[in-house]
Amino acid sequence: MQSVYSKQTIFHFGFIILLSSLLFSCSAVNRNSNDYNKSNQPGDALNNYINTNLSDENTVNALLTNYSGPKKLKPFVKKYKKEIAQLYTQGVLSTASSVTKKDEKARFTNLTTNQASALFALYPIDTAKWMQKISAYSDLSKSNIYESAITAGLDPSIVFTASASGFEDTATPLINSIGLVIYGQDEESTATVKFRADDDTYWREGLNLAWEPIYGSFAGSIVYLNANTTYHIEVKITGSDGSVVEHTFQTTTKPNSPPIDPNKIYYLSEIYSGGQLDLEALNIEGSADGYAKVIGDGPVIEAESDVLAAVNIGNNSYVMLENLTVKGGQRYGIFAKKAHHIWIKGCNVSQYGREPLDIRDGVAFSSTTNNSPINYDSGIYLERSGIAVIEECEVHSPNLGANSWAVGHPKGANALQVWAYHDSEKYRGEFIVRNNRFYGTPNHRFNDVIEGRKNFERRGGFVKNSAIYGNYLAYANDDLLEIDGGQQNVLVYDNEMEQGYAGISIAPNMLGPSYIFHNYIHNLGDETGKEWTAIKAGGLISKPAGRTFIFENFIDVERNGIAASKVNNDTTFWVTTQNNIILTEKTGYSVGHCIFDKEKYLGSTSTNDLCFNENTGDARYEFNIDNVVEHPYSDNFSYIKSLQSSPEPTLYVSEEFKIPNFSSEVTLDAVIEQLPTVWEFKASETEHTGFPKQFRYGTTTITDDNTVTLTGNNWQMFPISYTLTEDSVLELELEVEGNPEVVGIGFETDTKLNSSRVVKFYGKQAWGIRGENFFIPKSSTISFPIGQYVKGKVNYLILLLDNDEIESWRNKDNVIFKKITIK
Repeated sequence: MQSVYSKQTIFHFGFIILLSSLLFSCSAVNRNSNDYNKSNQPGDALNNYINTNLSDENTVNALLTNYSGPKKLKPFVKKYKKEIAQLYTQGVLSTASSVTKKDEKARFTNLTTNQASALFALYPIDTAKWMQKISAYSDLSKSNIYESAITAGLDPSIVFTASASGFEDTATPLINSIGLVIYGQDEESTATVKFRADDDTYWREGLNLAWEPIYGSFAGSIVYLNANTTYHIEVKITGSDGSVVEHTFQTTTKPNSPPIDPNKIYYLSEIYSGGQLDLEALNIEGSADGYAKVIGDGPVIEAESDVLAAVNIGNNSYVMLENLTVKGGQRYGIFAKKAHHIWIKGCNVSQYGREPLDIRDGVAFSSTTNNSPINYDSGIYLERSGIAVIEECEVHSPNLGANSWAVGHPKGANALQVWAYHDSEKYRGEFIVRNNRFYGTPNHRFNDVIEGRKNFERRGGFVKNSAIYGNYLAYANDDLLEIDGGQQNVLVYDNEMEQGYAGISIAPNMLGPSYIFHNYIHNLGDETGKEWTAIKAGGLISKPAGRTFIFENFIDVERNGIAASKVNNDTTFWVTTQNNIILTEKTGYSVGHCIFDKEKYLGSTSTNDLCFNENTGDARYEFNIDNVVEHPYSDNFSYIKSLQSSPEPTLYVSEEFKIPNFSSEVTLDAVIEQLPTVWEFKASETEHTGFPKQFRYGTTTITDDNTVTLTGNNWQMFPISYTLTEDSVLELELEVEGNPEVVGIGFETDTKLNSSRVVKFYGKQAWGIRGENFFIPKSSTISFPIGQYVKGKVNYLILLLDNDEIESWRNKDNVIFKKITIK
């Protein structure tokens, strides 16, 4: 057998008060010593270029005519050369200048529409700031400013709204969180938060709201709240002059289940007779007072490829689907368009999407005449729909797997596709995706597991006020999760992700803040074994301008923790990271970094992150090092090794670095679920595939009573979700024929083999956890204390019959596994 090392998966963050002397780290940080650009916006960079090179011989006009600065600024110089010279001469170009209001007005009085366009283009992150100044100090009319903004490529939706006149402050509740936005603010102020439940007498501290530069607001989230609970919230905004303004909110989080209309409960067996289930045609729709509910009670929905989706919700709203098994559909398993208030619970979706009839250069097409590759087929797609919950579902086994990057950008099916931009503003966003298992297999992968549409638009993806938590996402040839586009108060937490080219994509974040916290990202790699980064970012300048907070994640990968991807040729990103564990292995110019940021954006910070590269033995950053505060144990090799070997890696965080409302003193499992008293392995209901690098040949037979029979040299992998405790006991019936090397059961976290997680019950090879004394050859009932040997999260159950010594034509080995349970 081929032995491959595997790391454990469960993690948590504990907090202790550390001695102050430990707060200063002397670890070796690899700084990649290139100077970094302190002026990331084009306007500041050009202002600095002119200041540095200006002389009697080199006038402003000469410097711009014969421009020799950074190449990425040439398009701005070419388009706005005259305006840049004028703005510099007038003293308007720099945002850093500090002058009186009288002088400010004098500088802006004669501002032209072309000059205003140049300012908007040169300072894409400071939209609100320039909008306020131009509106307040220039003589330009509103229509002139509108024209200037549109000419500069500014989103029309934010013209004249940056000052928030007419914009309403919002407190948007989800089930376990509340998103806040307060408009009409300035960057120099601070916004503190406190909150309490209605029946509490004490106030709890929240994380400060973040400055949002596009609309000129403060925004942020309160997390880990109870469902269906009324909360009181107070936000205190303190200006740079010491002035204080208080904002108060009262709102109630959503319940864990929707209200149901008792007159609109439909059992599938009563309304379904085969083919597509069309709720639009059946007029199944509820109201705000009660959802219509369709309950699966036995029949399987099986649709042919002549219908767009196996289940069509259409634009019907207030609909709940529960416990449906869905197969088929030309493009989608479950589909809605321009709907709202949709709740999908406990559904199993598979065998959907187009099948390839033509393969060209490794990319699949639906016919020999179609010029568009198969892409965007989805297990669940709620198109231009908002306010939805998708929970406790399994999506797997699409008809087509995606190609890898080896032949170009991956194209193929996804598990869930999201475009939460409903026609009506009040129904936009508010997607909750929780406690699901979306997975492919090593050789049959999604393009992205969760994929967003309109990624490069502020109206794309989850849009705003959404939460993705408690999910297991695996097997993509591109991203495991995309939240690109609008991301204001979009939360990604308590998820486990593995086996993708990249983990979470936030490229670009066009409206922030978004929050990524308490996730476990590990064992990355596409079907060829290649990977890029756990968190992918970029596009801050080209598609401005959102900030992402990255807190207390456990990242264990080969290449990068956080790294850039080009968005319209722009790799700039804005992150605030704190209390993360980021372990990398490989090295190279763009490989093995805790954070890889070639632009070294001055607004990004890394605080108290424990970063370690196994190859170099230090923390590797391509980052603005002035903004790095290392974890005090960053140079403690024995501590880092203990994290790597521990089944529950724990980062100790001093009180100074504890994050209000986000930091937790309890164990945060990657996927949180209630353990049943007895867990039964239902093989007949579970997808399976050969275990990578171990399966050689043989047959796998599964009967309705969940008996599994293996022949040959056969390792089979079944995705499960279970957490072993110290008291867990494995029980099964086992029958063996022949003389194999190893017969056993493995409890793996990923697709790499670890002998310390496999129990050997029979065989002539000394290997794995020795369980031979619990089995009486060649047939007996076994009761084995598995929790004494393996603890924590289990993602795959491995059934194995191994014999490498005998030729396949002579191998008559056979093993039968029956009644596998864990108590």
